[in-house]
Amino acid sequence: MQETKRQKQVGQLVQEELSDIFNRMGFNVTEGGMISISSVKMTPDLLEARVYLSMFQIKAPVEMLAKMNERMSEIRRDLGNRVGKQLRRVPELTFFLDDTLDHVFKMEELFRKINEDKQQKP
Repeated sequence: MQETKRQKQVGQLVQEELSDIFNRMGFNVTEGGMISISSVKMTPDLLEARVYLSMFQIKAPVEMLAKMNERMSEIRRDLGNRVGKQLRRVPELTFFLDDTLDHVFKMEELFRKINEDKQQKP
């Protein structure tokens, strides 16, 4: 099912505000790595936001996700303070790991190996 214009607008708003909240909480640069929000998908009723997080050079992404879930009430309260005027209800947040970057690195490695093999064979 395709997202409506309103879902995309609210998703973009939530993404921008969460990025700022993460920056203030120190989640964006932590443990020698970086966390960014790759996308936010809203349900059609706008009551749930699926937040996809991209973690670069984080040794234990699952543990980091657990730390973020522990501070969920604080994150949601801050989000409510920021978007309370635009939305009737603050959406429930669900965090997911976005592993697109891992796939990109794997594909680049495969292409590099293929090119090396082609250059070695006459």
